[in-house]
Amino acid sequence: MDSIAVRGNGPLFGEIPVSGAKNSAIKLMAATILTDQPVRLTNMPRLADTKFLGQLLRQFGVEVTESDGPDGEGVNGQQTLFNAKEITSTFAPYDLVRQMRASFNVLGPLLARTGHAKVSLPGGCTIGARPVDLHLDALARLGAEIELEEGYVTAVAPKGLKGAEIEFPFVSVGATEHTLMAAVLAEGTTVLRRAAREPEIGDLVRCLTAMGAKIEGVDTDVLTITGVSSLTGVDWPVIADRIEMGSYACAAAMAGGEVRLTRASAGLIQSLTDRMVEAGVEVTPTDDGVVVKRDPTQRLKAVNVATEVYPGFATDLQAQFMALMTTAEGESVIHENIFENRFMHAPELARLGADISVHAGEARVCGVPQLKGAPVMATDLRASVSLVIAGLVAEGETTIGRVYHLDRGFERLEEKLGRCGAQIRRITGEGEGGGDG
Repeated sequence: MDSIAVRGNGPLFGEIPVSGAKNSAIKLMAATILTDQPVRLTNMPRLADTKFLGQLLRQFGVEVTESDGPDGEGVNGQQTLFNAKEITSTFAPYDLVRQMRASFNVLGPLLARTGHAKVSLPGGCTIGARPVDLHLDALARLGAEIELEEGYVTAVAPKGLKGAEIEFPFVSVGATEHTLMAAVLAEGTTVLRRAAREPEIGDLVRCLTAMGAKIEGVDTDVLTITGVSSLTGVDWPVIADRIEMGSYACAAAMAGGEVRLTRASAGLIQSLTDRMVEAGVEVTPTDDGVVVKRDPTQRLKAVNVATEVYPGFATDLQAQFMALMTTAEGESVIHENIFENRFMHAPELARLGADISVHAGEARVCGVPQLKGAPVMATDLRASVSLVIAGLVAEGETTIGRVYHLDRGFERLEEKLGRCGAQIRRITGEGEGGGDG
C-alpha cells in the first residue's frame, strides 16, 4: 500500500494544468452504453476510478481503447475510445461495482439500451449512507420493474421505458444523472424537477445532445427530455475538474507563492475563490484559469463556510478549505450540509497540530501559527488531499497512508506539485502512515 511523504519547504511557484473531471468522465463513460456507435472522450483523466469503470464496461462487451493524442496534456491529449456496438452482458457483479460507487449508474443505460439489467448494490460509503432509493424510484417511474435480492438490483422494461414527470424530494447529483441517461431513450417526454445543476451534469447533457438526444433546460433545475429511438457516436472533451482545480488553489494559498492553474474556467470554483479572497488570498482570473498568489509571511484570516448544492460551496472542497484554515488567524466555522460523517479528516489534521472541534455537522477551526509533520491516514478521496495541503506547511515531514483514496481522483499529484517546488514523493509499499485501518 503506497504512502505519500510531504515536507514543508516554503512557497510554490509555477503552473499546474487541470485534468479532465473525474465526476464527469465516469458518467460520460456510462453514457457510451447508450449507443452502438463509437464515442471518443478526450481530455480523459487516468485515474483508479476511470480504470475500474473501464473494466466494468468491458464486462458488458464494450471495447475500451486508451491512447494519447498529438498535444500531450492538452484537451485532445489523453483520450479513450468506447465502442458498445454489441452489449454481450448486462450483469454488473459486486466485485466490480464495490470498487467505485458511481459504477451503479450503469443500470439506467443498460436498461434503456437492452430492456434488462442486473447490477450489484454499491454498498456503504465512508462519508455517509448515500442511498440509491432515488435512483430506483425514478427508474420505476419510467416503467422499470425492479426487484432487490441478495444485494443485487434486477430491472426489466419488457415494453421499453416510458417518459414521466419526476420531482426529486431533494437535489441529488447521482439520481439526476442516472435518470437523465435512462430517459433519453424512453418513449415520450420526461420532466425532471429539482434536478441538480453541477457543471458535470451540464457536460453530460451537452454530450448527450451532441449524440442526438433532445434535452431542454441545461444548467437549470428542470430538465425536459424528449425520448429518441437511438443515439449516434461523438467526439467529446471532458470538462475541467473543478475539484482538482480548487484543491490546487487551496494548496497554493496554503504554501504561499504564485501558481497559475490552466485549462479550466475560473467560474468553476467561484464559491471557493470568493472565500479565499475574503481570507486574504489574491485570485486573478485568466483566459484559461486563475492565478493564485499569497505572501507567505502574512497569515490568512479565518473565514466561515457552509457547504451547499451547486452553485454553493462544494462539499468536495470542504476538507481542503479546512486544511487552509488550520493556520489562519482567528476561528472559522465550517458547516457540512450535504453529507453526514464528512469530518473524518479533522482528527488527522489534529495529529499535525491543528485545533479543530467537531459537533455534529459543524467544525470549529482555531488557527495555529504552525503545523508539525506526523504520520496520518487518508480516510476518503477529498480528505486525502487535505492532508497533502496541510503537509506543505507543516514543520518536518508528513506521511500520508492509504493514498489509494487519492489515486481515485487526482492524476499525477506528486508531479504537478513537485513542478512548483513542493517536496513531495511517493513511497511504494507499506509506508509509515499505511495500514488497513
